[in-house]
Amino acid sequence: MTSNSDDALSWDGDEDASSRNSALPKGWNAVGKGSDEISAADAETHVDGDAADIAAEERPPLSTAMLLVTGVVGGIYLLYAAGWIVGGLRLKPLANFFVADAMFLPWFVLAVAAPALWFLATWVLTRGRAAWIRIALLLLGVVLLVPWPFVTVGVIGA
Repeated sequence: MTSNSDDALSWDGDEDASSRNSALPKGWNAVGKGSDEISAADAETHVDGDAADIAAEERPPLSTAMLLVTGVVGGIYLLYAAGWIVGGLRLKPLANFFVADAMFLPWFVLAVAAPALWFLATWVLTRGRAAWIRIALLLLGVVLLVPWPFVTVGVIGA
């Protein structure tokens, strides 16, 4: 049995590079002797990963202000959808004088779905953009999608 003074500072298998796990958790850096090998192996691990996972890791989470604005505007859009339902149903008897039900129904459904579609389209299409662009488009939808039948006719009258 041979004794080496460095044996006390190492574990069995330290010399075998293939037996150690070289992947580091995200945000950790390898330092010291052999750190170049670990960093290179870690980079290869991330390159081999799915592109969607890598893109999701690189995106920062939404800020508190952005979550608040998104929630408030989403609530407004939900109220707008309800306003289009109520206003459109109140407007239906008047609309029957001008158009048939087959023409009224598809546009009614589209008007009810428009706030949700605007919110979804804005959310998806502004994914990699600046936060102010997303907020501006969401607020533009608040202005453009006002349920005018509900505003003008309301729930008064029979």
